[in-house]
Amino acid sequence: MIQLFEKYYRLLILVSSGLQSPFLLAVRLYWGWQFMQTGWGKLTDIGKVVQFFTDLGIPAPALNAYFVSALEFGGGMLLILGLGSRLIALPLTVDMIVAYITADREALLSIFSNPDKFTAAAPYTFLVASLIVLIFGPGRFSLDALLAARRADRQVQSTADGGSRVVVQN
Repeated sequence: MIQLFEKYYRLLILVSSGLQSPFLLAVRLYWGWQFMQTGWGKLTDIGKVVQFFTDLGIPAPALNAYFVSALEFGGGMLLILGLGSRLIALPLTVDMIVAYITADREALLSIFSNPDKFTAAAPYTFLVASLIVLIFGPGRFSLDALLAARRADRQVQSTADGGSRVVVQN
């Protein structure tokens, strides 16, 4: 009985592990598009964003409005491409944390007392998507993976040509 359980458990691990990269691709495509749309919306109505940031008491509201708008638009493009994914996921994560602190403070403070309010706030799914990419990376279906494979091929080639490099792959 235990052996049968172990067999099916290993099968579950194999199948679910095979879904990791398609899942990460779906997260990057969908949330990259969402970030692009919100960034573009802010860029095309920047005056409204500057006023909103001013009302929230954010320092240098015009500078921060342009920065956040460009970060979300450009970061969304990079997520879609899977290029610099973890690098861009970090400032996007910080962006969403700041959005909680400044624009959705009540939802943030209700994280334990009313989790539904916390998860219903606008930054929540953007934050989760950013954290997923930051923690797990972009997956195999990304420019990051393609570039890493090309770098590894070049390192192996230089070793084969008599170079002193040793490639260690994890």
